[in-house]
Amino acid sequence: MADKIAVRQRRRTRLRYQLKVKGAGRPRLSVFRSGRHIYAQVIDDVAGRTVAAASTLEKDLRGELKTGADKDAATTVGKLVAERAIAAGVSAVVFDRGPFLYHGRVKALAEAAREGGLSF
Repeated sequence: MADKIAVRQRRRTRLRYQLKVKGAGRPRLSVFRSGRHIYAQVIDDVAGRTVAAASTLEKDLRGELKTGADKDAATTVGKLVAERAIAAGVSAVVFDRGPFLYHGRVKALAEAAREGGLSF
């Protein structure tokens, strides 16, 4: 178990370094997925604040989704975070998948955010 956690931490550190080098000061779209839910937030690291956020824990999404842990939920959260980010004036971000592979729910959220108008 400790090895799995260490591998995730190394992967996250490696990815964050690349985002800082290649990100050119753009806000980052950070994704976290748990066994039951998925969360996304657009973070402005220069100002140190969250610009927009969405998750499957929100009351309006809980009623319409069957579960918070499938691709449909990830797609809904991706579209919602893109809509909120554009309303806040952010249209270009860098995608921070964290320690998660770009596959499944993470990929579904990213594609939905692109469809929603975010460019990365």
